[in-house]
Amino acid sequence: MERCAARRAPEEERRVRANAREYNEKFQYASNCIKTSKYNIVTFLPVNLFEQFQEVANTYFLFLLILQLIPQISSLSWFTTIVPLVLVLTITAVKDATDDYFRHKSDNQVNNRQSQVLIGGGLRQEQWMNVRVGDIIKLENNQFVAADLLLLSSSEPHGLCYIETSELDGETNMKVRQAIPVTSELGDTGKLAGFDGEVICEPPNNKLDKFGGTLYWKENKYPLSNQNMLLRGCVLRNTEWCFGLVVFAGPDTKLMQNSGRTKFKRTSIDRLMNTLVLWIFGFLVCMGVILAIGNAIWEHEVGVCFQIYLPWDEGVHSAFFSGFLSFWSYIIILNTVVPISLYVSMGSVTLTPSVEVIRLGHSYFINWDKKMYCAKRRTPAEARTTTLNEELGQVEYIFSDKTGTLTQNIMVFSKCSVNGHSYGDVQDVLGAQAELGERPEPVDFSFNPLADPRFRFWDPSLLEAVKLGDPHVHEFFRLLALCHTVMSEERSQGELLYKAQSPDEGALVAAARNFGFVFRSRTPSTITVQELGRAVTYQLLAILDFNNLRKRMSVIVRSPEGRIRLYCKGADTILLERLHPLSADLSTVTTDHLNEYAGEGLRTLVLAYKDLEDGYYEDWAERLRRAGSVPEARDDRLARLYDEVEHDMMLLGATAIEDKLQQGVPETIAILTLANIKIWVLTGDKQETAVNIGYSCKMLTDDMTEVFVVTGHTVLEVREELRKAREKMMDASHSTANGFSYQEKLSSSKLTSVLEAIAGEYALVINGHSLAHALEADMEVEFLETACACKAVICCRVTPLQKAQVVELVKKYKKAVTLAIGDGANDVSMIKTAHIGVGISGQEGIQAVLASDYSFSQFKFLQRLLLVHGRWSYLRMCKFLCYFFYKNFAFTMVHFWFGFFCGFSAQTVYDQYFITLYNIVYTSLPVLAMGVFDQDVPEQRSMEYPKLYEPGQLNLLFNKREFFICIAQGIYTSVLMFFIPYGVFADATRDDGAQLADYQSFAVTVATSLVIVVSVQIGLDTGFWTAINHFFIWGSLAAYFAILFAMHSDGLFHMFPNQFRFVGNAQNTLAQPTVWLTIALTTVVCIVPVVAFRFLKLDLKPELSDTVRYTQLVRKKQKAQHRCMRRVGRAGSRRSGYAFSHQEGFGELIMSGKNMRLSSLALSAGWIETLRKKKGSDASSPDKAPKV
Repeated sequence: MERCAARRAPEEERRVRANAREYNEKFQYASNCIKTSKYNIVTFLPVNLFEQFQEVANTYFLFLLILQLIPQISSLSWFTTIVPLVLVLTITAVKDATDDYFRHKSDNQVNNRQSQVLIGGGLRQEQWMNVRVGDIIKLENNQFVAADLLLLSSSEPHGLCYIETSELDGETNMKVRQAIPVTSELGDTGKLAGFDGEVICEPPNNKLDKFGGTLYWKENKYPLSNQNMLLRGCVLRNTEWCFGLVVFAGPDTKLMQNSGRTKFKRTSIDRLMNTLVLWIFGFLVCMGVILAIGNAIWEHEVGVCFQIYLPWDEGVHSAFFSGFLSFWSYIIILNTVVPISLYVSMGSVTLTPSVEVIRLGHSYFINWDKKMYCAKRRTPAEARTTTLNEELGQVEYIFSDKTGTLTQNIMVFSKCSVNGHSYGDVQDVLGAQAELGERPEPVDFSFNPLADPRFRFWDPSLLEAVKLGDPHVHEFFRLLALCHTVMSEERSQGELLYKAQSPDEGALVAAARNFGFVFRSRTPSTITVQELGRAVTYQLLAILDFNNLRKRMSVIVRSPEGRIRLYCKGADTILLERLHPLSADLSTVTTDHLNEYAGEGLRTLVLAYKDLEDGYYEDWAERLRRAGSVPEARDDRLARLYDEVEHDMMLLGATAIEDKLQQGVPETIAILTLANIKIWVLTGDKQETAVNIGYSCKMLTDDMTEVFVVTGHTVLEVREELRKAREKMMDASHSTANGFSYQEKLSSSKLTSVLEAIAGEYALVINGHSLAHALEADMEVEFLETACACKAVICCRVTPLQKAQVVELVKKYKKAVTLAIGDGANDVSMIKTAHIGVGISGQEGIQAVLASDYSFSQFKFLQRLLLVHGRWSYLRMCKFLCYFFYKNFAFTMVHFWFGFFCGFSAQTVYDQYFITLYNIVYTSLPVLAMGVFDQDVPEQRSMEYPKLYEPGQLNLLFNKREFFICIAQGIYTSVLMFFIPYGVFADATRDDGAQLADYQSFAVTVATSLVIVVSVQIGLDTGFWTAINHFFIWGSLAAYFAILFAMHSDGLFHMFPNQFRFVGNAQNTLAQPTVWLTIALTTVVCIVPVVAFRFLKLDLKPELSDTVRYTQLVRKKQKAQHRCMRRVGRAGSRRSGYAFSHQEGFGELIMSGKNMRLSSLALSAGWIETLRKKKGSDASSPDKAPKV
């Protein structure tokens, strides 16, 4: 993002005076013009080229091009480099130009919106870009807010207005904002034109939920908060008009401050490529040095004798200088060994456009997957990035939120405890608790005309208590009807629509509504509740709002009788310690109920109240007003005052809300666990609720050896509990596996723990206050070691920051790929910290989705995202890279061998046009098709055999070892590619008896052999053939021969006689049987060892995917045989069903012994487990049979 205004020094505070443009302009505040585009018509070409040449790949290209322009160095024409360079620059420039065009279009659309600005005492239509800080603007219903405004007045009573903030935080429910009383009466332009108040506030920042400032007007000062602000991007709703003072404009608005660049995430393959490219470049330099030394020696010993007809180039006066020039010549010729040809930059290491096309294709496959489409919400899966697809195939740790991610986040009021009595158990007609499946009719709320017909409750005794006038029950529902921030909208008589900021709050207000305490409406200073048919208006004195630190909210109201009372609801861990001693006995009973509710997986809140004396309240309110008017440490001052008044409260009871599991969650977790993926749940819920959900979703099972619970409140307690957990695991391991050696001290750079190889299944549950100690620097390794030894980990009562810290801890020590999944704003930090962030588009807005790399609507789709799309993406990318390195080394190393036979003169083997087109035309499309479409097993088998996912976790398919194997195969191919034709051509003759060995014929033979060999090789590498694969492979071969014959044709010679002078060479060469025999021999010798090795490996040491494919083929064969058997009728009695209950073919399979290898791989610790043990801390798993 760029600003329309010039850069300014950072602000310490902002001073804005209303209706005073000249005064405000001296501070040089940014205008309201936004500019997210980077270029214009004049600057596009120079700026874009400058940016592109800052990248290593393009600079490397440019360096080669400069070298090729030096006649003494280059033996290749300049176009062999400039064609790829121009192609790269053009592709990137077109992409950048297209992106910037749409940014320009969006900027113009926004900047040219119209707004009514108060200028010279009247309203004038101005474009948004012309609005300035200090202007007063008028907004009308359904208009976007043009800038960050201080609300001055509105058409609603008390200066209220309603806004929708979906552009900011994704939440579609309405929120209320209020003007301060002193300006709320400034409702006409005449009064507003005379308004000259000055705002002193915080400088521009990106905190959407905070604002601190003070309004100075008429020698008085008034505190300002976020409740007085309308932020750019919001939409005015249900409000006829309002006026606001522009405080922040354009790039200084909070919306634009939050539009900074997201931290770039790179895959492990990208990071490995960093190292490999440096190694290859070093290899290139070594080859150049060897050939340069060879040139100097040859020129000194041999070349000096041939100066008459092989003179040195002008300026070359010694063999040493000739070798120096030869070094740069070979750097040019051998540059294709470095995988920078056709590169488009992406970070410090670059990847080919083919890689980007492959990744884009994989992203579209995710977007188009109908099996990840939620018809109920009409939400498809979305890949919001194209750079992390293969990383989806390497995930080892999943960090999941609970509410809205594992559960539906659709809250239902289920049970409650009032004055020590528990309500909500389903009862039969006799009043006894009903058995499962005997649910009677729900409670009849027909007495209440305002009841929500969708509400269901099954215990009639609670309604009876309301009707009998139980004062505690009445006060319970009165609290629920008053203590909230819900907005009410009455569409027609008796039809109420509640808009709540959280589903919990909406469920509680709806419950109070059905039991006769109906929240009807609110103003800034009043709340109207219809209590059992009687309208009662309470004076709202203060709202002590909820936040993640307080974990509670309170309201202070004055009843019509004049009594001042504080109502509070919040987490039990917070409220129970703030109760009056008189509530001790009731607290004990209520705590039992809370534990019971939490054991059923219900979300609980505690309700309490406190009566305040008028004198105390007046004094407290005055101190609150003074604290709010001081900008310095305002939040801390307010927090202390809130804490003061929220003490010695009287307990009313507790609520229990049900949040059901999403469909398919237990099955998904079970399958991901079989894929050796560890799942950690990080939730803000209390321990009992989280543990119950853990059992519901099968993370925790009764078959587990032990579930460790860490609840210590001090560092020593937490350390001791973690130590005891480790000792128990070690003791159990000793008793079953004859013991392990254990080291207490671990390396800080890499966690190595024998605990991860223990027998038995364990789980760890840790509370937020304990986690705070466990994450300290001197204990984090002990915590991580204990947690990683467990099959499941549940962290309860955690803050958003702690979620991110847990993810960062695993990233730091385990060196494993992490994935975080959540649905709410409190999950954003965790999603951004993990290698891969997944957002659930659920009930809590779309903030998690906006911060994520991938998004969908249900947790169960994660299984398909990882096991199908992720695994395939990893497989395809690895096969692409292996083949890419192979074909480039096979192509380039031929020049190296030829150097020893051409006097190290930097002469190329191939025609220069072949060098240019090899990577662009002849070999690009087949590998692209393989990288986009290839599969080893069908998607059903990927889901059926989760163990197929493990090679990605262990980096088996592309690592340094596989890289060297590909390089070795490429070098082996290049040796045969050069020496077989060279040996044949030494003594071969044409059909007419003439010598066959000439340079052009040799070049055509080697080039043709190379194209055929690499085409056959990619055919062998392709595991899933489509029409596109066939077309690209055979089409590329056809294109090679078509271009080859065209370049040696009469037509091109007559058009460009200086460029295509070898007329008919290709036709004459390829007309010789000797040449075709040479090509065939070269192809066979290059390919047969590869085929033989793969067959032996398949037979002697098959991989799990080979076993799965073999099983699939056997099943198909047996189904076909079974169909044939069913066609044959047979008369006679069926005395036994044996022949009809078994299928033919397994006897032969057993006798062959092939099924033994199948069993050893599918059902016992096989090659993956062996390798996992060798890797130690990098990837270790329990010593037990893999499940497939």
